[in-house]
Amino acid sequence: MSTVYACPLSHQLIRISGVDKLAYLHGQITQDINKLSQNNYLWTGHCNAKGKLWSVAKLFAYQDSYYLAASEVEITQSLAELKKYAVFSNVELLAATEKLIGLIGEDVTVALKSLDIHFNGQDNACDFSYGKAIKLADNRILLMVNADFSLPDDVIALENDALWQQHAILAGEPELNELALGEYVPQMVNLQAIGGISFRKGCYTGQETVARMKYLGKNKRAMYIVSGHSDGELAEPELETQMGENWRRAGKLISQAYNPQSKTLFGLVVLPNDSEPSQLLRAKHAPAVELSILPLPYSLDDE
Repeated sequence: MSTVYACPLSHQLIRISGVDKLAYLHGQITQDINKLSQNNYLWTGHCNAKGKLWSVAKLFAYQDSYYLAASEVEITQSLAELKKYAVFSNVELLAATEKLIGLIGEDVTVALKSLDIHFNGQDNACDFSYGKAIKLADNRILLMVNADFSLPDDVIALENDALWQQHAILAGEPELNELALGEYVPQMVNLQAIGGISFRKGCYTGQETVARMKYLGKNKRAMYIVSGHSDGELAEPELETQMGENWRRAGKLISQAYNPQSKTLFGLVVLPNDSEPSQLLRAKHAPAVELSILPLPYSLDDE
């Protein structure tokens, strides 16, 4: 039987409720919220007026509210920005108190059965007794749970979310650290590649920039997965690339995770979108840490 691990996630939630919640949120994010149901989740971005991302989040519905799930720094920034304009609508925005737990394992079937979680057909979200379950992949399930939740005996609880972060990075799922907030348009972190941008919906904050990147071909950067041997996470995110015998600035890690067993660092970095897979990278402030570009699990073509 496959071992299933439960990771206590450091990610946070925004809960959006009120009679104007659909219209309000629709005008703030890159996703077409009309595509959302109780049985699916969607990726989305929240941009500033210049089209630069405040956050990349998973959007889902539970009971009478919408939820955005992302890293703590992204949620803090987005909540503050969303509240600025909420006074003009009948909408309530709160930092949700539910916890997020990640289940991960080669076969999570038994664990899901123990929790009475059932995904129907092609659905990737469902309600269960203690909250909401989101299927990110066959081997990774995100749970939003209330205070009454407890893990089944056959699930091993981990102390942190490093394993979860590692798999999220290898899946090419964008996440922004504090230095990346307000720095990148959605296409620079591959949001279009995971279905997180609607180019057919009505206006939203930052739409002009996002549309220009698509229709005028102005985007020259993309997000890449990198990995390499290291003694820990990098304190400074700057990476350099080798040009002949010299090194020059390449980009910054926007997310990273460390596997202490294999002493491997995994990261996401925004680079020129013509970067070659064979390109060698190194940490600017720790030159001994060399990183290789790994294949993306999806195409970078727009929808």
